[in-house]
Amino acid sequence: MGKTAFVFPGQGAQSVGMGKDFYEAVPASRDIIDRADNALGFSLSSLMFEGPDSELKKTYNTQPALLTASTAALAALREKGITPDYVAGHSLGEYSALVASDVLSFEDAVAIVRARGEYMEAAVPGGQGAMAAVLGADRAALKELCRSITENGQLVELANINCPGQIVVSGSKEGVAAAGERVKEAGGKRAIPLEVSGPFHSSLMKEAAQRLADKLGAVSFQEPSIPVVANVTARPAESAENIRGLLVEQVYSPVLWEDTVAYLIAEGVDTFVEIGPGNVLTGLIKKMDKTVKLINVNTLESLSESF
Repeated sequence: MGKTAFVFPGQGAQSVGMGKDFYEAVPASRDIIDRADNALGFSLSSLMFEGPDSELKKTYNTQPALLTASTAALAALREKGITPDYVAGHSLGEYSALVASDVLSFEDAVAIVRARGEYMEAAVPGGQGAMAAVLGADRAALKELCRSITENGQLVELANINCPGQIVVSGSKEGVAAAGERVKEAGGKRAIPLEVSGPFHSSLMKEAAQRLADKLGAVSFQEPSIPVVANVTARPAESAENIRGLLVEQVYSPVLWEDTVAYLIAEGVDTFVEIGPGNVLTGLIKKMDKTVKLINVNTLESLSESF
């Protein structure tokens, strides 16, 4: 009997209108979205349902909105009695996974990611940091290229190891530009600059991580009810205390998504259910293994068709 993993998307998956169909049709989903509004003290739901897109794209809005949309979809899925063997999330999505495994209460999680977004936005002045998706490069060669550019005084590091041939780099504007110009040295085809407000998952985020550590220190963490595979290690987090530390590290460390998926498949997972807006993660998983079953629960219609 194969195993199932629930996976949750990160920043970039958001879109105006997300979660509205669940809100209107599923009382458990409506409850989650109402609780987000109450916890944050403003109408996050209006921003999710009506936009404007320019406001939704702001990191400190995107993060709580995506967590809320994913958790609302999860609430609808839970009503069908579906439970996973593992959970994991991409960057911000790790918080959705922690709610799914009862490590964090939803209210605590939504307040944390709102603050996380603010800290990340404030860590590096606008225009000084950048990120780019590098296509076709060899991972070890790209890491070496980034190291040599950084030693030259222009910081750039691996940020998201998404799947073979897709790695995001992050760092100073100059460092990311230099890596983009030299990707062919690492076997890469090209680098695509990303529309982001900061150099996420790079060591330039250490100040944000320190502020997050203080915030997390005041929050209660429970032991996971379902194994949570962490971004930083690509292995199940061992304890509540371990998770707290990993969330701090995650802000300035690479997201090992390719390694996470490889671990889950090696553990017998043959069904991945992406819960929340978009279909970015199922796209990445498909590039790694075409034999696994991939399900998206991003709309009420997709939930009805799949379960």
